[in-house]
Amino acid sequence: MDQRPRRRFFLTGCASGIGLHLADTLQRAGHSVWATDIDIEGLRQRARERAWPDERVAVRALDIADAQAWEPAYHEAVSTLGAVDVHMNIAAYLAPSWIRDADDADVDRHFDVNVKGVVYGTRQAARHMVPRRGGHIINFASLAALAPVPGLSLYSASKYAVRSYSLAAAIELRPHEVYVTTICPDAVKTPMLDIQLDREETALTFSGAQLRVEDISELVLTRALPRRPLQLVIPRHRGLLARIADLFPRLGMLVRPQLTARGRARQEQLRGE
Repeated sequence: MDQRPRRRFFLTGCASGIGLHLADTLQRAGHSVWATDIDIEGLRQRARERAWPDERVAVRALDIADAQAWEPAYHEAVSTLGAVDVHMNIAAYLAPSWIRDADDADVDRHFDVNVKGVVYGTRQAARHMVPRRGGHIINFASLAALAPVPGLSLYSASKYAVRSYSLAAAIELRPHEVYVTTICPDAVKTPMLDIQLDREETALTFSGAQLRVEDISELVLTRALPRRPLQLVIPRHRGLLARIADLFPRLGMLVRPQLTARGRARQEQLRGE
């Protein structure tokens, strides 16, 4: 008999990409999943396609950038599940642009979704988990949270904020037996990557090997959940390169042309496939 503990998960951004794959992976493992997304029709469609069982997966609409939406969403989840053991802030927004071309809506959207959404979600989870003296919050940042990325300046800035906030939250919440893990992946093959393929600004995104959603779920299942570390970076060698570029910005500027050229070549290759 399978004796692995069954946990209750609250996930955002489940209509596509990493969130969709994690929701599917977790429910197939027998866990209870509260799957949310602003695109509720898209999420419902994905649930039907994957035949998610109602007894394990609840599908709900949630605009993570709406501060007032979080308390009722969590109240329903806790009332139904009994508690939330693991909260994952996955939903994100990315719109490539050079700094001079970014419009007001893109500025607002990057920080409303990527920063405020994570802050609101982390705060709501903490309000539930601290009195229980137990829980795990997993926030998805990016490799762009470790080194600045020209062409993705708004995305990079928002993910820097996610990482800083999450590390501060981890320090603050640990005495209450609530753990916070920040995950910083390189580019992952999702719809968010697809929109970058034809953009000159995003060449650096393609300078490394793109990850699969399966790589992220394995990282979550084998490292984040059992070990509850402060931070996970994948792949490690790209994380090291990003850290060096962050510590020594002038050195980062020197190697960036080579990485950009590599990324553009990879873009051309992918467009030709």
